[in-house]
Amino acid sequence: MLQVLYLVHDLSDPAVRRRVVMLQAGGAVVTLAGFRRSHEPVAEVAGVMPIDLGKTSDGRFAQRLAAVAQAALSLGAVLKNVAKPDVIIGRNLEMLALANRARTIFSGDAPIVYECLDVHRLLLRQDLAGKAIRSAERALGRNAALLITSSPAFVRQYFEPFGQLGMPVELVENKVLELGNHTDQMITPTSVPTGGEPWEIGWFGALRCRRSLELLSEFSRRMEGRVEIILRGRPAYTEFEDFDGFVAAEPFMQFHGPYRNPEDLARIYGDVHFSWAVDFFEEGQNSDWLLPNRLYESCRYHCVPIAMQGTETSLFLKANDIGFVLSKPDVGELTALFDGLDAKQYELAHSKVAAQDRRMWVCNEDDCRALVGRLCQLVPIRKSAMQAAA
Repeated sequence: MLQVLYLVHDLSDPAVRRRVVMLQAGGAVVTLAGFRRSHEPVAEVAGVMPIDLGKTSDGRFAQRLAAVAQAALSLGAVLKNVAKPDVIIGRNLEMLALANRARTIFSGDAPIVYECLDVHRLLLRQDLAGKAIRSAERALGRNAALLITSSPAFVRQYFEPFGQLGMPVELVENKVLELGNHTDQMITPTSVPTGGEPWEIGWFGALRCRRSLELLSEFSRRMEGRVEIILRGRPAYTEFEDFDGFVAAEPFMQFHGPYRNPEDLARIYGDVHFSWAVDFFEEGQNSDWLLPNRLYESCRYHCVPIAMQGTETSLFLKANDIGFVLSKPDVGELTALFDGLDAKQYELAHSKVAAQDRRMWVCNEDDCRALVGRLCQLVPIRKSAMQAAA
């Protein structure tokens, strides 16, 4: 079985658990090591006891760099009882640095995979700092045999034009992971509002966009209860002055805390009519290029997505003729959409989402085996190259 050393920036991130489960379902044995953003250590991830490299803080890049430097010095001792990996995966740039260090520790012949699911704004700066970070990424990527990313726009908008791409690319979209003898369940849409009931928009997942919060607040107030906003997930508290206080003061907005993925997805998306698939966090850059988890999750459960024009998400929706796309990010645009919305329009929008092939939204055992199979292909290639060089 393929031995994978998976180095991650946040052991408490639900997306890390999903990737570990994918690798396991594909037939790999996973050793997990990384930092955490949670206050308490993470006891296990998908049955794997992780190696804790310490706590880092969201938004504090300098602190994270110092933590990576410290971890690099102690990594040999930390990994001394770990089986030699066949493949090392580094999830984002800072972990790519540790992947290179781990490769040296394990005799320098394990192929490295660079998993990049976000392009940080620091990488896009045109000043000396930005150029230095991109130069470091190119240097660290020289030993990478494969790039895993979740949106083609990351390659099209960043890796290719900036000359950062020196390895093959594997697109692994943020699909809903469904394993086992899964049979497609009956999904019924949330009933169309009657008798003064509101339309409901769900904003679920990583809540980090202050502009979205303020826009949805102003919009829901203007609609005077005809539209309610339901928030679920993990707020990035560093991006808000007082997230909890702000939401508590809103008459038409509710926050219901974290949820289990995928266990709770059918219920939470079944409770709302629309999914807010808009993100201004890094507008014009990463936020425009990503294809978010909430896109796949909402469409899997036939919830109608709302996106912003000019983003990769909007291109995806238009290509498949589903969802609604706002032409500009203001309250008037949203108000016009909902002022003109009736039961017939909603049912048509819902039926278009429901008519799509479920495989567009779901990752199954075959996809997991395909991913691990792609990783297996790297091992003989790298060994053959080393033998030829010798």
